Amino acid sequence: MFWKWFQWQQERQTMEILSSLSYRTGELNSYLKEIASGVSQLLGVDWSVVTLCQEGLEQVLASSIDIGDAANQTYSLHGSLTSTVVKTGQTLVVQDVRNCNDYGEAPEGYCAYLGVPLRPSHGEAIGTICSFHKKPRKFAPTEIRIAEMFAERAATAIDNYYLYQQQRRFNEMLEEEVAKRTEELRMAQAKLVERERLAAIGEFAATIVHEIRNPLTTIKLGLNGFKRLDLSELDRERLDLSLDEANRLERLLREILLYAKPQTLNLTKIDLNKLISETLENLRNMPEAIGREIEFITADSAVKVIGDEDKLKQVLINIVRNGCEAIARGETVTIKLETCRFPDKICIQIHNGGQPISPEVLPKLTEPFYTTKASGTGLGLAIVKRIIDAHGGEFCIKSSAAEGTTVSAILPLAA
Repeated sequence: MFWKWFQWQQERQTMEILSSLSYRTGELNSYLKEIASGVSQLLGVDWSVVTLCQEGLEQVLASSIDIGDAANQTYSLHGSLTSTVVKTGQTLVVQDVRNCNDYGEAPEGYCAYLGVPLRPSHGEAIGTICSFHKKPRKFAPTEIRIAEMFAERAATAIDNYYLYQQQRRFNEMLEEEVAKRTEELRMAQAKLVERERLAAIGEFAATIVHEIRNPLTTIKLGLNGFKRLDLSELDRERLDLSLDEANRLERLLREILLYAKPQTLNLTKIDLNKLISETLENLRNMPEAIGREIEFITADSAVKVIGDEDKLKQVLINIVRNGCEAIARGETVTIKLETCRFPDKICIQIHNGGQPISPEVLPKLTEPFYTTKASGTGLGLAIVKRIIDAHGGEFCIKSSAAEGTTVSAILPLAA
């Protein structure tokens, strides 16, 4: 009669503890600790642990007593009682390990052992609930069933936890992919809008330039005709100024057309070492380069890109001209081919040691018609960027008082 009452009390306590367990997604450790403590309380044992077993190693996920740093460590399953439970997938009861060592060793100081596998619905045992007692003892069938009931709860919680983590990682990857694709779509749309805008500007600019160039040509013819007349010194100065302004306006019209019209490329395989070497003489003869040094540091080996030779020469001319204008006589503009940081790309670096460009100005330098020069058109670097973009490259400018100014045109290497 007493034994039945005791069993009834034990079952009632079991149901109370099981019903009080509350698992929330992501809060696995505290839930498993409640399970380990509940098993120890109901079975009246000294110590219970929930373990995770993978690839021959065991990790304590929860313990009914404080085990300090041991909870964060992994242990080899070899030769342990837990190893037997995981391998067989069956509950193991050992009344006294000192008299029965067929199933492995228990932790030092413990004699009795009850191990129940954690078996999720989809397969093999993934861990155990192990109960240890310092003195030898038997485990009644009702106690074993209690441990197995808690093991079912623990296995379900662990399984759900890892499914949740897997789903969360998948969701994060999906969000990243969606964000990536959204950004790619945004950039593609921006490029399409930009192409349409430039096409409209190009068409408009071509019309305007044509309308302006015709009367400008007539004006220049008239001004040049006046040069044959016997003019006073003041009138000749005014004539020279008028011709200079007419020539500047002609250059501006030419650059507007160059910027606005579509960048149609005549692609060939180009050896950059050879291209820059052949362009050096023209660079050194520019008016802006007089009294300045232009140095070219070649790459160690042949560097080839697929590009438009004339347009890449235009890139060099525009950047080197700016570099020469930024330095004093006797100083040097350096052209260098840099490959070490870009395994599949080549970087044309053009450096000068002139006054640094302020951080506020740097982002505006490639905007059309933005210039810091009194007589500049503000289209030189805008044209350069359009040419580099058309080649599938990147264009950037860095400037500091310590390092000077470096303009980089990064192009894909030819396959």
